[in-house]
Amino acid sequence: MKKLLILFVLIYSCNDKTEKSDSEPEKVALDFTTTFEKSEGLETATYQETIDFYHGLADTYSEISIQAIGETDSGKPLHIVTLNMKGSGADFENLRQNNRILFINNGIHPGESDGIDATMLLFRDIVKGNIEAPKNTVLVTIPIYNVGGSLNRNSTTRTNQNGPKEYGFRGNARNYDLNRDFIKSDTKNARTFAKIFHLVQPDVFIDNHVSNGADYQYTLTHLFTQHNKLGGALGHFMQSKMMPSLEQKLEAKSWDITPYVNVFNRTPDRGFTQFLDTPRYSTGYTTLFNTLGMMVETHMLKPYKQRVKGTYELMKSMIEITEEHGDKIAQLRKEQAGIWSAGKRYPLTWSVDTTKSSNLKFKGYEGEMIPSEFTGAKRLKYDRSKPFTKDVSYKNYFKATDSVNIPKAYVIPQGWHNVLDLLRLNNVKLTEFTNDTTLTVESYKIGAYETRTSPYEGHYPHYDTTINTSEENITFRKGDYLISTDQKAVRYLLETLEPKAPDSFFNWNFFDTILQQKEGFSPYVWEDKAEQLLKDNPKLQIEYNVKISYDEDFANNWYAQLDWLHKQSKHYETAHLQYPLYRIN
Repeated sequence: MKKLLILFVLIYSCNDKTEKSDSEPEKVALDFTTTFEKSEGLETATYQETIDFYHGLADTYSEISIQAIGETDSGKPLHIVTLNMKGSGADFENLRQNNRILFINNGIHPGESDGIDATMLLFRDIVKGNIEAPKNTVLVTIPIYNVGGSLNRNSTTRTNQNGPKEYGFRGNARNYDLNRDFIKSDTKNARTFAKIFHLVQPDVFIDNHVSNGADYQYTLTHLFTQHNKLGGALGHFMQSKMMPSLEQKLEAKSWDITPYVNVFNRTPDRGFTQFLDTPRYSTGYTTLFNTLGMMVETHMLKPYKQRVKGTYELMKSMIEITEEHGDKIAQLRKEQAGIWSAGKRYPLTWSVDTTKSSNLKFKGYEGEMIPSEFTGAKRLKYDRSKPFTKDVSYKNYFKATDSVNIPKAYVIPQGWHNVLDLLRLNNVKLTEFTNDTTLTVESYKIGAYETRTSPYEGHYPHYDTTINTSEENITFRKGDYLISTDQKAVRYLLETLEPKAPDSFFNWNFFDTILQQKEGFSPYVWEDKAEQLLKDNPKLQIEYNVKISYDEDFANNWYAQLDWLHKQSKHYETAHLQYPLYRIN
């Protein structure tokens, strides 16, 4: 009987191991000691270790929940983990009523893994009572956003970085840099992020990174979204209250912090400018929905253990700020939603305001350009034996260089389904025409544009785009869409649908088919017609004569002459350079 019992136990044990699903989380020790801690600050958790850790927390503590939401290019899902000390789950519509929501994104660049480990420690310490828990702030995190990059571990690609021993790769499963993809959303990751973002609707957003710039004394730098671009009272609050409060709290904990050091291959003591986060970046995207956003940029050359601890303390401080100013943040976000309305001007492009700057007591190291023993050219060399504290000019004010009147609505033909899909993904309200409808609209013709000559994140983006406007009566078909700007997504609409905006869908090549002329002419046929065109149009003949007299290149190019005349005729196609979205003012 005893032998039969032993045999039964052995068979049962073998079956249990065989049937275990690959996706089933491994058991995590009840003390929830992380890989980072076990390695004494030298290693970062793998993707699976991270997800298993949060599953273990969720199984043990009712205040934590984890759920898989949407796809990534890697084939694995994105997860969100919610920490709600009131224990009422992750019903965000309900949670928003009486709480502020702080959303933490980790592992967008998995080699910059500080936030991955720091957030694991933070969530664990809160639910275990090791640190004070927030009373009216719900925490939400994406444990690892770039899943494909996290799975692609190595120990060499972060050339400038001091640890951890192994880490993920910057590019995702399709080699996209996900922190350039928020507006264009080429990846499944970005599309799932949008789904999560609009589900959560955070008040405050933190994206954890590691810097890749100059050498200096700080472990921590902050990169708040540009306050002029955020605009309104919300931008003023972030600049005058939230940022100083974070700096003061960290200083009290003996953690110095400075704005992100935006220089390349030179010392920062000559001053530097704030980074302008357009909507391709995470905080530029979240700004479009009036979320207070910041990136944490730890210093690459500081020991990994120190960087993780600094990130941990910074996030604790941001929780404290959200707790202290939660009511004010909610009020300002509500007010901010009403400042962009039809008829008002909206800034599209920005440049540094050279008339204003802030002064930093910057803690750096002396550096100089010395002859390189390797290349013979001048190279930058820092001397850490010569630390300094100097007054440094920080140019953190920007001014609008171009703006647009906000229309009452846009009209988009149904054929532009790629654009419509992204609008729907971002909770844009669309009204479908039920009948053919003729409207008086403002029409854009693309005037000029430049195009990058090297590939950039799967595109050859345009820039310096100009437009020509006219008023037209256009008949739209049943099934086309009217998009009112009287909605929460108004800033998203303006930044994506106005061609001159730096991260517009036009500049990201969504409308490149309009840039190619589809119909042309055979010179031997058109020349006779062109001659008749000039005979029938004396004013055009005069314009042609002036152009050929004063434009030498035109005068010496017979095809350019024929093409110019063709473009003045009824034969030239109206679709060429015609921006296919229209404005109702």
